[in-house]
Amino acid sequence: MFKNAVQLFEIFGFKLKVDPSWLLIAALIVWSLSGSYFPQALPGGSAALHTILGVIAMLGMFASLILHELAHSLVARSHGLNVGGITLFIFGGVAELEEEPHDPRSEFLIAAAGPLMSLALAALFYLAANLGDGAGGGVVTAVLGYLALINLVLAVFNLVPAFPLDGGRMLRAAIWGYTGDVIRATRISSRFGAGFGMFLMLTGALAVFGGQGVGGVWQILIGFFVLNASNGSYQNLLIKAALRGKTAASVMSETVWTAEASATISELVDEVMLRHGVSFVPVVSDDRLLGFADTAGARSVDRGQWVTVRVADVMTPASADNTVSAGMPLEEVFKRLGGERRKLMVADGDRLQGVISLSDLMHHLTLQQEVGPGLGLRG
Repeated sequence: MFKNAVQLFEIFGFKLKVDPSWLLIAALIVWSLSGSYFPQALPGGSAALHTILGVIAMLGMFASLILHELAHSLVARSHGLNVGGITLFIFGGVAELEEEPHDPRSEFLIAAAGPLMSLALAALFYLAANLGDGAGGGVVTAVLGYLALINLVLAVFNLVPAFPLDGGRMLRAAIWGYTGDVIRATRISSRFGAGFGMFLMLTGALAVFGGQGVGGVWQILIGFFVLNASNGSYQNLLIKAALRGKTAASVMSETVWTAEASATISELVDEVMLRHGVSFVPVVSDDRLLGFADTAGARSVDRGQWVTVRVADVMTPASADNTVSAGMPLEEVFKRLGGERRKLMVADGDRLQGVISLSDLMHHLTLQQEVGPGLGLRG
């Protein structure tokens, strides 16, 4: 999800990563605090002091987000779920669960852990700010007061019943527990999420027209993120439902046109690719799978040499990157077909069994949803 994220360190076994987009929000926070909040809270302070306090407050927010996501991660681990890590990005943070919660109770507890941590931090910072105020520490009080407020805002915002926010996940857990149908629960809570996202975008646009500038634009961006995340989460669950319990053998094409390694590129193109309308051709020798040849390989050779250069010279050897077993779960196949890879060979050892493509999978998913999404997915 966050391909450019940089790992900073590990905490309780969780990899903490920061996406470059976080730098933008960090800079905006420092700019806003040093230019508005701290000058009002500490009118006698210098610009340098306000900037330093802005950086300190930003780091405090950084730590608060980590603790929020860490709470999610620890509770998820206690319920037997694997967590890939914690990543901070422009819209906050995310605990990267590698699988969905297994039941409504674990879903609810995992979702509630984050806001509860933020509320606890808000109370802690508020008490510390009052103690600092009593001791005459204006600078300390200003920083702690901001951290108390931002954690309260973080908790309240995440408690909005709009999937995939924490409140939306808690709503999904409640509906899932009542109906026993996680697909239906996700569909309903995602609609709340989409509605909330559209509300944020609309009110943000009104704020922009009302002269609030950056604040309104930021609200529009958050609304857009929530809208897309809610719709995307529902679609991802439908995909997982359609793929669950199935293997590569159930989707692969068993009728495969092959080419001998000793054939020339001219024979490969004319007698296989053009004749049968295929661009991906497994290469065999005495019925043993050696690899595959495609149009890119053919184009890498000057056309005048096609009658002399052999397929073996341009083929990509069979490997774990381009070959799967017939028994591999479709969910894993779907992951393997991401990026630039669009086709995989299905083999038993060095014996070719078929070919599976991304288009095969997408066609299967489309039919599955037309027949009835969510079949067999009840809690």
